[in-house]
Amino acid sequence: MSWLLELLIGAALAVTLRLFVVSLAFIRGSSMLSTLRNKDIALVWRLPYLLRAPKRGDVVICHYPGRKMKRLPFLPQAFVKRVIGLPGDTLEWQEGVLLLNSEPLDEPYLDPAHCRYARTRPPRTLGEDEYFVLGDNRDRSNDSRSVGPLHRRAIRGRVVCLLFPLKRAGRVR
Repeated sequence: MSWLLELLIGAALAVTLRLFVVSLAFIRGSSMLSTLRNKDIALVWRLPYLLRAPKRGDVVICHYPGRKMKRLPFLPQAFVKRVIGLPGDTLEWQEGVLLLNSEPLDEPYLDPAHCRYARTRPPRTLGEDEYFVLGDNRDRSNDSRSVGPLHRRAIRGRVVCLLFPLKRAGRVR
């Protein structure tokens, strides 16, 4: 009977760690090029967002409203994006230049080869619980430009480091 109790305690601890502390992200697609690539494996730290709000520039795991996994339709589909807009911010594009609160946003993590998005979009001011997320590959990213801003509860964790492939392993910025 003691082995069963130990097994149950271990399972409960594993589930608690997975839900509230740490998990892995298996990157699929090219929306975060060149920061993250297809088939990368990253470590996701969930705990910080239980204690504080996301910061601008954080690479996050998020869920879009109504988007479910194809094979497991009872689970929300996870996306990896970068937090660009915080509650109260105003974002707009002028000929492909992202303006944050009327100032061009410095984005050193972007690769010009993946950022030919040259549209103009009118200003949008975020509400008190809204975040604007974008993929680093602005040419091929399904993000807040199409799904709209996300509520804080949709942002599930921060990607802290790349684990695989080993030759690129390290902190994600």
